[in-house]
Amino acid sequence: MSDTVAVRGFVATEPRHLVTEGGLPITSFRLVTTRRRYNRQAATWEDGGSNWYTVSAFRRLALSAADSIAKGDPVLVSGRLCLREWAGEKQGMTVEIEAESIGHDLTWGRSAFTRSPGSGPAGEPGEEAVIPPEGIPATSP
Repeated sequence: MSDTVAVRGFVATEPRHLVTEGGLPITSFRLVTTRRRYNRQAATWEDGGSNWYTVSAFRRLALSAADSIAKGDPVLVSGRLCLREWAGEKQGMTVEIEAESIGHDLTWGRSAFTRSPGSGPAGEPGEEAVIPPEGIPATSP
């Protein structure tokens, strides 16, 4: 069983991109979400607590994220939630999202989509084909 989540927040660190010895591209970054509420008495917005996530993207998503995402960007991330306990001098838990999709949050601005070369509707070998709705081209003009 896997827990799929969607999180809206800001990229808090410069994305780190690497390729493993086996050739697997990985891009990771920290994502922060902060609750805000309007204080009517003070007529101001106030920050509440923050949640921090480590986001990891693999394969083609890793390549696209490395080219598209920067520190400070507002993003939406969906993927599998993983809780990882760690210990040493201190103990703690890291909340990680293994990203299935990442995109800019258009509430904050505009973005333009550019299809990656060679990314036709079938995607990578072993992936299901994603066919756009009728009337939407499967490749860039």
